[in-house]
Amino acid sequence: MRRFLAVLCGVAILACAPATTLAAPPLAEAADLRAEAARAARAGGPLIVIYSRADCKYCQTVKRDYLQPLAADPQRGKRVVIREIRQDAALPLRDFAGRPTDHASFTGARGIRLVPVVAFYGPDGRELAEPLVGAGLADFYQSYLDDAIADASRRLARP
Repeated sequence: MRRFLAVLCGVAILACAPATTLAAPPLAEAADLRAEAARAARAGGPLIVIYSRADCKYCQTVKRDYLQPLAADPQRGKRVVIREIRQDAALPLRDFAGRPTDHASFTGARGIRLVPVVAFYGPDGRELAEPLVGAGLADFYQSYLDDAIADASRRLARP
């Protein structure tokens, strides 16, 4: 009986543990798109950029449920580089040509008004797949993301 109670208490403690202890680490903010895209291409995949805002709950969902687990995946995460560009921040950034800019200016220059947008880039800054705009339907978002990564990887492999 004591063993049963000890196991039951252990399960209860794990069930009450904050989700953040089990969550994947946060995504890195973009700093040098040319270097990050080149690194992704060497690994055989696209640079994946999520354009987001701090106050966007859909952005948080896409990051938490799809992109952070992808980045943490030991197999799939090795083939892509995932970065975040914040529409609402003046964080320093080097664009695909190596020119200095900032997150907010770069997002505006790309014509991105509504977030989240998940885009897929090659080393020259060319979009390799259709971007995912919005959070989509939860039942299908993973499939859309997987298809876009596969399309981007195929286009990257073509000369």
